[in-house]
Amino acid sequence: MSNELEAFLEYIQVTKALSAKSVEAYKSDLLQIETLTKKPLISLDTKATLKALSSYDNKRTLNRKLSAINAFFSFCFRSEFLAEQQKLKLAKIPKNLPKFLTYQQIQEGVQSIDRSEWLGQRDAAMIMFLYATGMRISECLAMRLEDIEGHWLRVRHGKGDKERLIPIAKEALSLLQVYLSNVPFDAKEIWLNYQGKPLSRISAFKITQKYLGVSPHVLRHSYATALILGGADLRVVQELLGHASLLTTQVYTHIQKQNLQDTVRNHHPMA
Repeated sequence: MSNELEAFLEYIQVTKALSAKSVEAYKSDLLQIETLTKKPLISLDTKATLKALSSYDNKRTLNRKLSAINAFFSFCFRSEFLAEQQKLKLAKIPKNLPKFLTYQQIQEGVQSIDRSEWLGQRDAAMIMFLYATGMRISECLAMRLEDIEGHWLRVRHGKGDKERLIPIAKEALSLLQVYLSNVPFDAKEIWLNYQGKPLSRISAFKITQKYLGVSPHVLRHSYATALILGGADLRVVQELLGHASLLTTQVYTHIQKQNLQDTVRNHHPMA
């Protein structure tokens, strides 16, 4: 390890007070670049660095390493280890819109479930509950009866232990009531497997995959997408989803823009 790299790691650990995990990540990325180039980082030019990183096909991985070396170069320039500021451009990553299902697609999947037994009633209720509330699957599986207050759900097990209230659609509550009235076990958790034990994430994934062909998280995206396309305010959607930052919720604005574009294309005479 070069002296400049040791000084940089000490700087981000002591002065910047980054976590041990972040410091280790910087160290790992920068040491990999030194290993690939077989030269001290400070002696690298743009061409040599990009050549060393050309083996990384994943653009997100590549950008993480580019960000690390940019931070290193910036430190070296401020510390007068380098005479000129160097900065490498990050790779462009296409914005992928989150996959979602329409209400009709979800209804078709739920209608295909055999609900003559309580397990089928559970599957239908859970799918509609996920779509009606936009909960994370971890939040859904941690639900208890006392979390339901009339037509409201109090999410007590969100990220960062933050609580939030979500209104529940009547259809989801009706399906839940049918399931709860027929489940043969008495437990604190709502969603149970055939043995009466709490349902696992893997089992929940298998349920949504079986009837809808998607993961439970796609139902969360479907909930948010339906709200955005219906004209809901972005900050309201942020609160309902339990996002700490509005930046996380802003991915859905691309869906809104696409919807507006499609509307103009399909209905405006000049389109």
